[in-house]
Amino acid sequence: MADTKREIERKFEFSKAKSARRGVPDLTGTAAIAAVSDQGTVDLDAVYYDTPDQRLAADGLTLRRRTGGADEGWHLKLPVSPGVRDEIGASLSDTVPPSLAALVRSRVRGAGLRPQVRLVSSRRISHLLDAEGALLAELSTDEVLAERGDATAAWTEVEVELADGVDPELLDAVEKTFRKAGLRVSDAPSKLARALAETDAEPPVRPEGGAPEGSAGAHVLAYLREQRDALVAQDPAVRRNLPDSVHQMRVACRRLRSAFKTYRKVLDRGVTDPIGEELRWLAAELGVDRDREVLLERIQGHLGELPRTLLLGPVRARLKIWNAARRSDARRRSLGALDSARHLALLDSLDALLERPPLLKAADGQAERILPKAVLHDYKRLADRIDTALTLAPGHERDLALHEARKAAKRSRYAAEAAVPALGKPAKHLAKAVKKVQTLLGDHQDSVVARDALRGLAVQAAGAGESAFTWGVLYAREEALAERSERELPDIWAKASAPTVRSGLE
Repeated sequence: MADTKREIERKFEFSKAKSARRGVPDLTGTAAIAAVSDQGTVDLDAVYYDTPDQRLAADGLTLRRRTGGADEGWHLKLPVSPGVRDEIGASLSDTVPPSLAALVRSRVRGAGLRPQVRLVSSRRISHLLDAEGALLAELSTDEVLAERGDATAAWTEVEVELADGVDPELLDAVEKTFRKAGLRVSDAPSKLARALAETDAEPPVRPEGGAPEGSAGAHVLAYLREQRDALVAQDPAVRRNLPDSVHQMRVACRRLRSAFKTYRKVLDRGVTDPIGEELRWLAAELGVDRDREVLLERIQGHLGELPRTLLLGPVRARLKIWNAARRSDARRRSLGALDSARHLALLDSLDALLERPPLLKAADGQAERILPKAVLHDYKRLADRIDTALTLAPGHERDLALHEARKAAKRSRYAAEAAVPALGKPAKHLAKAVKKVQTLLGDHQDSVVARDALRGLAVQAAGAGESAFTWGVLYAREEALAERSERELPDIWAKASAPTVRSGLE
């Protein structure tokens, strides 16, 4: 069974041989450290696994099988931010545990995992304690020997890892004390990274196709790489069921699809359209869980705003039953999509596109000339859909038209945001204005979806002999919220469609 912990640490090395001979200074009195307790020395033997082309190391991940110490077993470390990683452990076994293999699947794919480096360490451990004897951090001094084939490297590393809940400012205080004693923060983010560097085996640069610097093609490809990387990185987060991970993965899918369509004069749609369809499939599979989550939060929020006198019957229990049934199915669909060969083929196709981009003639043009036309084209598409929706009478047809306008607003916003690095404030200004339109239309669509769900809940309640009154109250409230959004739309759109909003792009 895998377990997870957040690892906040800082690694140090001696800057001079003289400092190394003096050793680690006494940290007693540094910040809240009242005592340093020696915990003895342990011998550790770790074998690091990766693909032959070191895909995990290239992205800052480490996967090891370690014996010795209190936490021997398998450990996968995923970067969160500088000095912060999530460590996911599994019991010791001869092969990579399936739970960990799944978390690196989006990177490994069909390449396979093999032993790459062995690190043998002698670790002296001390506990840094506060005045009450509570653990603040663990101080480790490691004598490390790295072995990769016939190549070896050896060094001394000092590591301070915070205990749960301890303020990271403690590391700053320790660093200040260490600097005075001749220790500096290590350049290598991990032991594996240093071992690879010192045995001349750093991860190779990923092959990527390119276009002339400053061109529209170069800008678009840089944006696509960013979204591809987000798609890959969110895969393990979705598997771990981390907050907002499904949403972020869907956003990466949408941004890629939108970019393919927006920049159709830069990239050959004969290549991008099939990939876009696969991205649409993945976003839809993930969307079942995300849509359930958003809908549940909306209904729960509105229930919480009702006075108790309007809560008739076991409404919260009914909602819980309704959500549980939807949640299990949605989660299975999400994980099923990520585990499918289709998903891996999609990732491979994105890599292939970026390695050999199907650039068209416009790709060689200057970004400042090509990109504004693409952004304004998507904006015009949004304007047409808004105008169509506003001519319709309230009702089902108008709801559908507003939903189409919402999708156009999202694409227009993504187009403008993607162009910000090249076009600056004009693109940023347009993206901000269109986002307000998207938000309003999104609220409207959420109300449409919520009404359908509330109708279903009312039917279920009535069928079980419960009062359907509360669901009717919420339904009427959603109708009122949707009507308010429709009344506000003309004013919001008037601001977003003002000539000054797009003046810097025309």
